[in-house]
Amino acid sequence: MAGVRERARAGVIAEIVRLARLQVAESGAAALSLRAVARDLGMVSSAVYRYFASRDELLTQLIIDSYDRLGEAAEAADASVKRRSDYPARWRAITHGIRQWAIDNPSEYALLFGTPVPGYAAPQDTIGPAGRYTWVLLRLLAEMEASGRTSAVATPIPVALRSDLTALRSNLGIPVSDALLAVGMVAWANVMGAISLELFGHLHRVVDTPGALFEAVVREQGERMFPGTTASRRPSKRT
Repeated sequence: MAGVRERARAGVIAEIVRLARLQVAESGAAALSLRAVARDLGMVSSAVYRYFASRDELLTQLIIDSYDRLGEAAEAADASVKRRSDYPARWRAITHGIRQWAIDNPSEYALLFGTPVPGYAAPQDTIGPAGRYTWVLLRLLAEMEASGRTSAVATPIPVALRSDLTALRSNLGIPVSDALLAVGMVAWANVMGAISLELFGHLHRVVDTPGALFEAVVREQGERMFPGTTASRRPSKRT
């Protein structure tokens, strides 16, 4: 009987999360309401609190799930490159995998990278999932440097950033030099910025060709990390 109850509870939780995600997609994360979810589920509102103690707890679950899905997309894109020493190809695959996930799941991307929900503070539980997709890039950098290849681009590192890079390396156990880590983090920031500009409509009547600015950013940043390689080669498939 315990197993039956656990499966039933898991099923209700999955349905609550599904309905909550639909609500976020339709009305935005700030409008998420346990009462509305309960109504859609055909429950009295008090019943939902047996599964999620608050709106924020449910929102946290949505965020964790979305970060995990984004991380899975980045990991799968990286794994699709069979020649593991082809670091530029892995860079292109990872970045295009992240962009494709964002295009396929715009409301989830907005939940993670859009306007913060007023009054909501993400708990510690989100830290691990939030770092999952960036870890794919950091692992790429670590493997590249371990192979003896380093970026030829010298980037001055501000003192404040250097201390942050030291903390990042310590917290995650990433054996990457400050120079390469700085180049990689700048590349990551540029890629995520290009995706956000495109997805949130900020390129309208500026760069209207889908993915054009993103492709330029991937190519330019790839050339900084992998100078003299095929980092600027265009992938065969485009969305």
